Amino acid sequence: MSKSALYYLLGGVVAAPAVGANIDLVSDGNTQALKAVQATVTGTGAVSATVIIEAINNPASGNWLTLATITLSGTTAATDGFTFDAPWSYVRARLTAISGTGAAVTASMGV
Repeated sequence: MSKSALYYLLGGVVAAPAVGANIDLVSDGNTQALKAVQATVTGTGAVSATVIIEAINNPASGNWLTLATITLSGTTAATDGFTFDAPWSYVRARLTAISGTGAAVTASMGV
């Protein structure tokens, strides 16, 4: 039987943060599974956001590696994502830009 889980990396951010702000750290616990990351921006009218997905094995080192940059842009909503198959111990989503009326961003990782 396969293990399945969904981890929310980033949720409900409603204003443009400073670089590096609004970081949620996730310990995946299943380092052997293929993982899918998805980010979504929603709001009223034109919305956009940039989310950087990073990984690390030892967070105390502070040397996060960028796995992907997800750039979102649309009218009322936009979503994108990617998959990776690497045994990272920790994965985070870092919101670097957000714009649009009532814009909010979520990022999740499914295993």
